[in-house]
Amino acid sequence: MVRLPLTPADVERGRRLGALLRDARGERPMLQVALEAGLSPETLRKIETGRIATPAFPTIAALAEVLGLSLDRVWAEITACERADAPGRADAPRLVS
Repeated sequence: MVRLPLTPADVERGRRLGALLRDARGERPMLQVALEAGLSPETLRKIETGRIATPAFPTIAALAEVLGLSLDRVWAEITACERADAPGRADAPRLVS
């Protein structure tokens, strides 16, 4: 399977996801959070530092559950800059002419 290179937007979303997860983890040990989410501490470290910019959805869902985050909040946080830069509403359908 060929994996396409990450776009700058992918990298930025990964950075914001990592920051959100680090903030939500707070003082909890990385090992504890990783094990509760069914991940290795190394995987969690890579996600938190943005080295894994596009983790799988089940991974994000597991971390969100362990950290008490709603998936709506996670999505809102990681796409906030994209919505601010886009003309009109980000969720509005776009007409193609």
